[in-house]
Amino acid sequence: MKNWWFIRGLRKGVMTEKYPKEIAEWSIEIQGEGTVNCPTNAIKDGKWIKERCVFCRRCYPNYRPNLNPRIYTINKTQPLFKRSFYLYPIDSGTCGGCNMELKLISSPEYDMTRFSIFFTNTPRHADALVVMGVMTEKMKEVLKKAYEAMPEPKVVILLGACAISGGIIGEGVPLEAVVEIPGCPPNPFTILEALMKVKGE
Repeated sequence: MKNWWFIRGLRKGVMTEKYPKEIAEWSIEIQGEGTVNCPTNAIKDGKWIKERCVFCRRCYPNYRPNLNPRIYTINKTQPLFKRSFYLYPIDSGTCGGCNMELKLISSPEYDMTRFSIFFTNTPRHADALVVMGVMTEKMKEVLKKAYEAMPEPKVVILLGACAISGGIIGEGVPLEAVVEIPGCPPNPFTILEALMKVKGE
């Protein structure tokens, strides 16, 4: 039953998951060995480069997922945001996958608000800018204005392989990231845990 968590919540009063018992086999750590034909050079000299991986599975069966979803990188924490952490998502050119997974963390199953994480509709009220997608020419000025409108400290979160490295078809976002969350698209649990780590939790 896909919505077992909802039934459990009605019976026991527990509405959200502390930790998923099962992790989907996508956008998680990959291990293996051998030479493969990777479209983004995410496997080089036998090493998996998570920032470049679009999880196309062309490396399978030489490389397989090991069910570790903690593939994010946190360069700096901001304990200032322990009481509240407001995110402003900006799509610089996505396929829509990252948008859907980011939106999912606000669903009852994950419920980001229990960790005092919220969305805001303006960068002027944002603690963090969540950038998704490849960097398109027409979005460069938009991204620059959104970043400049944010109050200090300016936290930039790059969500997905396209924003971090450009994926297959483009270039990455030219902003110094505090957080990088690889994936194509990232796992909702990975996104939520990375956001909590930024807050110092």
